[in-house]
Amino acid sequence: MLIPRQKTPNLTLPLLGGGTFDLTKESSERGTVICFYRGLHCPICANYLIELEKRTADFAERGVNTIAISSDGQERTQAMADKIEAKGLRFAYDLSLDKAKEWGLYISTSRGKTSIGIEEPTLFSEPGLFMVTPEQSLYYGSVQTMPFVRPHFSELVSALDFAIKNNYPARGEYTGSV
Repeated sequence: MLIPRQKTPNLTLPLLGGGTFDLTKESSERGTVICFYRGLHCPICANYLIELEKRTADFAERGVNTIAISSDGQERTQAMADKIEAKGLRFAYDLSLDKAKEWGLYISTSRGKTSIGIEEPTLFSEPGLFMVTPEQSLYYGSVQTMPFVRPHFSELVSALDFAIKNNYPARGEYTGSV
């Protein structure tokens, strides 16, 4: 389990359009929002990423980078970026399932074709949303066991405004006995 205020796992993946996403080298004033999504097969992910695309500029205004990541390969990732008409949102691909588990993501097995007629991979990770500080410590984290009921990006932007204004620390950091 990832613990707030502690270092997250490293994350280095290829980016659509070339280059590499390397969490250890992210340069932003306040951190990076990492959105792990299920893959091209998921229509709910597409709608969710449309919202993140719309909010990417809002995050950037607050000194926060954004990235969408899945275990899909380059071709399926490009298809998802095209589908949502991504302009500002970065996409990384080829997330290993071992790395997904290291981030605390749940893994699912294929059920065949989805409602939009796209085959699910044999194994894939379920969604997760994280905000990581520039020092690579966990500030916020949410993982799902299913594609439904995800955090709203508008609420995360508002929460970020509150956190900036009040110098609000990451919560959930206590690991002692209870």
